[in-house]
Amino acid sequence: MKQGEGSAAKRGQQWYSERDCSLNEFVDQLKAGDDCPTRYVADIRQGIPVYDCDQLDDVIGDASGLAQLQAEWARVLRDGAGVLVLHRAFADTRSVDAATAVFESIIRSEQEQGTRAADHFAKAGANDRIWNAQEKLCLRAPAVFAEYFSNRMLLAVSEAWLGPCYQMTSQVNVVRPGGDAQLAHRDYHLGFQAVAEAERYPAHVHRMSAFLTLQGAVAHTDMPVESGPTKLLPYSQRYAEGYVAWRRADFREYFEEHFVQLPLSKGDAVFFNPALFHAAGANRTADVQRMANLLQVSSAYGRAMEVLDRRSMCEAVYPVLRERRALGRMSGAEAAAAIASCAEGYPFPTNLDRNPPVGGLAPESQRELMQRALDEDWEPARFTQALNDHASRSRTA
Repeated sequence: MKQGEGSAAKRGQQWYSERDCSLNEFVDQLKAGDDCPTRYVADIRQGIPVYDCDQLDDVIGDASGLAQLQAEWARVLRDGAGVLVLHRAFADTRSVDAATAVFESIIRSEQEQGTRAADHFAKAGANDRIWNAQEKLCLRAPAVFAEYFSNRMLLAVSEAWLGPCYQMTSQVNVVRPGGDAQLAHRDYHLGFQAVAEAERYPAHVHRMSAFLTLQGAVAHTDMPVESGPTKLLPYSQRYAEGYVAWRRADFREYFEEHFVQLPLSKGDAVFFNPALFHAAGANRTADVQRMANLLQVSSAYGRAMEVLDRRSMCEAVYPVLRERRALGRMSGAEAAAAIASCAEGYPFPTNLDRNPPVGGLAPESQRELMQRALDEDWEPARFTQALNDHASRSRTA
């Protein structure tokens, strides 16, 4: 990956820190050359390759042509602009309209139930969000789901970046007139970590993070620029330290001064490297209800080989750790090591309707819960109840 490394990496350091990030080095990466192939590109708008899917039907139907197209997409996402547009990804938008109707009914139902999903990177306000739209659409309207996700373009671009056996999830975002813009950010995984947490991961994990997911969005309405389609900073995925840099004021100021936006038509799709600096725009129209189905596609390789009942393991070992801490037979560091070998350390996947982030971008993990219980010397019965509540909040039903 043609990531540019800042001064920390050039000194051979294995850790990135927010304070060592350099805006000048970041800008140098944005302005570096681009030798990515453009054989199948229909147009380049504001530095972003646009592919006309009407012209790609025969290509993706041919194994050799598909391999060449996917290689081109992968290089664009990795080394080039970091983002591409699939114009007319849904040539027949009837399936998009059908899904829109289902999504709108879900939003109404959730509002009637008193739930209003918050956005990760925008202030609360006029935006509506459906978490786990993938499952909700499938269970509520399986025929609509089948028609919508039988789209070959979605398969082709997902496999171009992740290979086979990927896992698809989605969240619907509706930005109504007056809806606020998001703040510039990078995405899942490391983009969902606080700076202090992201700094704990070694440099090679920062490079790896972008290869674990593909971010996409299907336009469910026409999106003129005034309606706030995604603000994008092409080539910004190249800066290796970006996961600890994107919250800095100077980087965000640069983003706001240099981002680009492309208008989209209903049925268009945009896909980008999760390391790309981006943000949903503000809806400055009087009447456009801008809806996008945000696709987050995950690599098959982010999984353990065996299934463990970690809830039961935590319940069993907690009284032992508590007793040994109380007797001075185990240090805090030793207890933390035991917890790390027992509890689930990562808060995802979860049910964000029931288990929303509190005070950050991620909810409390099982490991953090167990550590907190030990630090606060909870009785085992209280910890067991908290474990059960935590597990319940992560289920979809």
